[in-house]
Formats: sequence, structure tokens, C-alpha cells
Amino acid sequence: MTRPFRRFVIFAEMRTGSNLLEATLNALRGVTCFGEAFNPYMMGWPDKDELQGITRDQREADPMVLLNKLFDRPGHLPGFRYFHDHDPRVFDAIMHDPECAKIVLTRNPLDSYVSTQLARQTNQWKLNETETPIPATITYDGPEFRDMIAAVERFQLRVMHRLQVTGQTAFWLGYEDLRDADVMTGLVHWLGRTDIPRVEPASDQVPQNPRELAEKVGNFDQMQADLAQVDPFMLRRIPNFEPRRGPSVPSFTATDAGAGLIFMPVRCGPGGAVRDWMAGLGQVTGDFTQTSLRQWKRQRPGHRSFAVLRHPLHRAWTAFRQLLQEGAPELRQLMRDVHRVALPPDAALAGLSQQDQVDLFAQFLGFLKRNLNGQTTLPTHAGWASQSEVIAGFSRVATPDMLIREDRLAEDLSALARTAGIDDPLVDGLKTQPMPDFLREKPLLQAARQAYLRDYIAFGFSD
Repeated sequence: MTRPFRRFVIFAEMRTGSNLLEATLNALRGVTCFGEAFNPYMMGWPDKDELQGITRDQREADPMVLLNKLFDRPGHLPGFRYFHDHDPRVFDAIMHDPECAKIVLTRNPLDSYVSTQLARQTNQWKLNETETPIPATITYDGPEFRDMIAAVERFQLRVMHRLQVTGQTAFWLGYEDLRDADVMTGLVHWLGRTDIPRVEPASDQVPQNPRELAEKVGNFDQMQADLAQVDPFMLRRIPNFEPRRGPSVPSFTATDAGAGLIFMPVRCGPGGAVRDWMAGLGQVTGDFTQTSLRQWKRQRPGHRSFAVLRHPLHRAWTAFRQLLQEGAPELRQLMRDVHRVALPPDAALAGLSQQDQVDLFAQFLGFLKRNLNGQTTLPTHAGWASQSEVIAGFSRVATPDMLIREDRLAEDLSALARTAGIDDPLVDGLKTQPMPDFLREKPLLQAARQAYLRDYIAFGFSD
């Protein structure tokens, strides 16, 4: 049996109708919405620097003081409005509280944007039936609108994900629902106030700008042309079903030369050559934990870190060769039995001709595409995981200062080493292996692009 709600939060944005929703709720006995309680620029409402006896300075020092004060109302149902740019320090406390009801209020983002710009221009944020709207038009700004959409979308996805992982649900409202008495009644009953038979929407606020968009936007034609570039259905999004990777901190290698260099290796790249080069510079440290890595970095101000990217086709070939030469026999058997890679028996692997290997490699690339798209039961091996996902894993602990392409390894490593105070980086001793020319067949290049499209786009690899 679920516990009753004792408090609520309204997740909304500017000009979504949250003032009207607040007014509807505040008209009910035993329900109080305390405005935008955690808006960095005010305390609940404009021109207020204090809320329920808590000052802005006290809220800035510890927002939980205000949160606890607002919610400590036995026998009452308190809440507030929370937008994407409000104090992030209270977000976790709200989301992890199952007794706090989550109300999500949304509106067509273009309508919100235009309404916000008009309100800023006229300084008219609310309108009752005795007031006269100030006529105005706005100039649409494409980059500004897209930034707004991105920020709101990130926040809504964050709220939805947190609801999912904590096993909670929310009451979802659209702007058009706010004047529907049946919907408002359903909301209040969902909050637990079934003692209220019917809820009428607040009548002290009226729509401010009921005109058509063409009358409110001065550059309407330009806006239409710009909106054609927006991709609301994410048609151009690259599907990503690859599992997240951890930071792989134990694989990091550091040298004490200069201010210090940290190598964050991507498996099946030129890691051996880079580690040999680092050993020539000075003492090398490895097998880090997250704690020891932080300690190492604290002790060496001015250190630099880097990772090396290899062309996806070359890297896949390296992974394939490792499968043939060093892979577990049961993994090769799984490739034969399940994953459509017709490897010969292990005893015959050493006798494979170059062309035989290339033919099998083409089948392996087909497997990689399925594996990276989550279409196989076999987990994604670190040696053939996409480099973009490996780097994303690193960034959960430390973001590399430089991503170096293998074909520019000596030049870029030399420049990076000098920024770390290494005057003679000895890059002439770096020995890397270029991609074999026999791999540059069109079918292989196309198969690699299909398997690693995210890497090609993210890092600019060419065929």
C-alpha cells in the first residue's frame, strides 16, 4: 500500500501556467504552494528576500533549512514550484522523498518562449480581467530558442529518469489542462484530498497573449525557416544501445617526468608504444585506484592527461587479431556457433592466409555492429567498445586534457608533454603501426563505419 502524500513539488518552467496552477491550489483549504521557493533571484515571489522566516543568506548557506521549514507543516499539504535553473542542491532530496508528490507541468516550448519574451519586454507577468494587456511583438532568436529547448529537455529527462529508478510516478499536466475543472479535481484527489468534491480553476488570472503567433513575432517568416532546422523527433539521432562503461582507472599509466603525465588508454590502440615511451621519460606508476589517482594528481599541480584514438577499422582489426591469437577458446567457439563468424578450428588458425583473415574479419565487423547495438547476448568487450563510450567512461572520473589521433601521435604528444614541463619529450622513439593497406577495401571501410558510426561522427574519422 502506498503512503499518502504529505507535500508536493511542481516541476515547471517559465510561462507554462505555473502561476495559475499555484493560484488554484492555494485557494484550497489546507494546501499551500510557496511560489518559486528556490529561485536563485528571489524568495518565492518577485521582490521578496525572506520566506517563512528564512532569509536569502540562510537559504544560500543551506537550502535544506528552507526545505525543511516549508515541509514541516503537520496536517497541511505544502509545496512549491521548481524550474530547471533553480537551486540544484535540493533536487535529490525532493526526488528521493516518496511522500513528496511530483507534478510535471509542460507547454508547447515555442509558446513558452514567445510568452517569456513578451513578458520580459512588457514587464507584465500576470494579468487579471481588470487589467489591459500591453501590446508588443518580439524578435525570434533561433540560437536562444534552441538553447532553451535543450535545457528544458535535459531537465525533464532527468526528472523522468529519477522517477523511473526510484519507482515513483508523477501527475503530468499540459498548459491546456489548467482551466479544466475535472482535471484539477483529479489532481487534488490524486494528492489525497478526496474530501474536496470539486476543484474550480482559479479565475483571477486570464490568458495574456491569446493572439496568433504571426501577430506576436515580428520576424515570423524567419522563425518558420529556422524551426525547419529543429529536429523534434530526433530523426538524425544516432541510436545508442551500447552499455555505459566505467572509468577503467586501474589501466591508467602515469609518469613523474615534468609536472606529470597521465595516459588513459583505449584498448586495442597503440598503448604498448605509448607506455614504452613514458618509461623512457622517468618513473612510471600504474594500477591506480580512484583514491590513489586523486592523490597523485593533488601532489602534481600542472599535470596533463591524454588518450589516443585509433581509426575504428584499424582498431577493429587489432581486436580481431587478438581474438585469433589471445582470445579465450570458448569465445572463439561462441563466435562459430552463435555469432556468424566462421572461424576455423583453433588448430588451423595459424595457417590462415591474409585473404582468409580479411574474409573472416568482414564477418567480425558484422558481429561488432550487432554487438554494439545490443543485439547479442555477449557483453561488449573493452577492446571493441566504441571509443566515444570509452572516453565517456573516463570522464566519470577524469576528462583527458587532449585526445590525440594516432596518425599525429608524435607531434601532439610533444606539444602536450611540453605543457607539462617536459623539455625533451623524446618522441622520436615512439613506434606505432599504421593501418595495413590491405584493409582499405571499400566493403571493409563501409562495414566499419556502420559498426562505429558514433566514433566517425564524434571524432571526425574519414574513410
